[in-house]
Amino acid sequence: MRAEFTGDLVDDATLLRILDAAHRAPSVGNSQPWDFVVVRDPATLTRFAAHVAGKRIEFRDSLPPERARTFEPIKIEGITESGTGIVVTHDDSRGGPQILGRATVPETGLYSTVLAIQNLWLAATSEGVGVGWVSFYDAPFLTDLIELPAGIRPVAWLCVGPVREFQQTPDLERFGWRDRRPLGDAIHWERY
Repeated sequence: MRAEFTGDLVDDATLLRILDAAHRAPSVGNSQPWDFVVVRDPATLTRFAAHVAGKRIEFRDSLPPERARTFEPIKIEGITESGTGIVVTHDDSRGGPQILGRATVPETGLYSTVLAIQNLWLAATSEGVGVGWVSFYDAPFLTDLIELPAGIRPVAWLCVGPVREFQQTPDLERFGWRDRRPLGDAIHWERY
């Protein structure tokens, strides 16, 4: 997806429909622990892109040579090309100390935020807007960059923008990083 961004911005009406879909995600105890920080300032995009480029190099340098060669042509970001970043954050305290459904599985709060990301992604795709999830960053760097308050954690930087086309095969498969497992390998009946 990241190589397919046209460079145009998503218009505000479309962006708000996408964010509305994300905000309608189900959440444990209806806690709605997410927030969305929309980043369009070119200076901020460029600064984050430089940070990510450094992290990409660190990862490449940690790989065995044959994996590094496979990884090298894979574009892992589209921060400046997309023109819009959406940082999805998580507030674990949202909803108070007793959140219905989190008493025995506290991670469901974070899972709820991830559901919002999934809703955002599906809504964007239906609007012809591409999404790329950037995960090569240090959380403290991003926290400082967008001035997150204490207790709020970044979960995802999503590059969001119009695309020339949607690839039928994900980049990581196309470039030989990893194939999709067959569905049959992921389904278990009654017991693992």
